Amino acid sequence: MSAVHGGPTPSGAVATRGRLTAPLALTLAALASCAYVATHDPNNPSTLMPQCPTKLLTGLDCPLCGGLRMVHNLIVGHWSSAVHDNLLLLIALPFALVVYARWVYATVTGRVLAFSLSRRWTLGLVGVAVAWAVVRNLPGWPLKPGG
Repeated sequence: MSAVHGGPTPSGAVATRGRLTAPLALTLAALASCAYVATHDPNNPSTLMPQCPTKLLTGLDCPLCGGLRMVHNLIVGHWSSAVHDNLLLLIALPFALVVYARWVYATVTGRVLAFSLSRRWTLGLVGVAVAWAVVRNLPGWPLKPGG
């Protein structure tokens, strides 16, 4: 295989570039998304933001409702508002970042990230999400997204 300049390209360099594509693309997309959310307040109705299909169809808050507001408030330093917007996502964020970092590291170094959840953990996480959806929709729940 030859490079654009006409010289040989080591196959290792091509493999490294290929491995970097997905982590780099996802990281750039995440940074661009965070930049948009940081500069466009999701609490402002005129801001272009995606709408939750569950909220649109049922009027109920899904386990992810308030996530964009939470990210916005984290970025701009409004910590108590971030807690108010979606406490469960706020708690899950460090775990998600660790999994993401492990995936990037494994991908860049040419390893495979062997990540799987047991049936018990999967059912437990689904149970937490369902319980969170029920609790946050109870009348009088103080942590209503956007409220």
